Amino acid sequence: MGMKADGDPDLHEIDRFGRGVGWIAHPDEGMERASHAVAVPNEESETDDVWVFDPVDAPGVDDLLAELGTVAGVAVGLDRHKRDSAAIAARHDAPVYVAEWMTGVADELDASVERFGSRLADSGFEAVRVRDSTVPPWQEAGFFDGETLIVPESLGSAPYFRGERERLGVHPMLRLTPPAEALSGLNPERVRVGHGVGVDERAALAVEDALSGSRRKAPRLYTQTLRSAIGI
Repeated sequence: MGMKADGDPDLHEIDRFGRGVGWIAHPDEGMERASHAVAVPNEESETDDVWVFDPVDAPGVDDLLAELGTVAGVAVGLDRHKRDSAAIAARHDAPVYVAEWMTGVADELDASVERFGSRLADSGFEAVRVRDSTVPPWQEAGFFDGETLIVPESLGSAPYFRGERERLGVHPMLRLTPPAEALSGLNPERVRVGHGVGVDERAALAVEDALSGSRRKAPRLYTQTLRSAIGI
């Protein structure tokens, strides 16, 4: 299968922890597009609120979300990650949340849209402006609740992200300009990424290693990627 699948999805669960879960809808694709959901207590309801991040739809997703509670919102963390956020939000009668500084996203969503600033509504997640640039065109918001760090694109664990001995790697396009200022020093207990399986053990160290080694390991990663692409 290629980098991005276009066939029927087949949900594969990943990143399960006490109040959250993730899934990859197309387990065989090279991009390993990952989606996540986290439950947050709601004092006014018998069920927890569920926040969904950059989802790719698949049969069984609604059952997976129902195990956690009631969907309160679907967050788009990257301008290119509209994915199936509108469809899932509509099924659960919930809005799609987009950062107030993110452009060209809300108008392309066939859903009710809410904007967020430094916090993702009442989810308990602070919003981290990971990157907002025109060269390359890239608008990305990360999310951190003091324990769980969600990074949609700048960090990943899919093979094309990772250099030698890296559990997480900086996106190949950002290897020379890693988002160290935005992501360093957060000390998360776990990391969830938009491409690949997350990290639960020594997660903070995995982030710092990825950021600090980004430039140094770039040449070998680029060579590795090129060889893989041409079948050497």
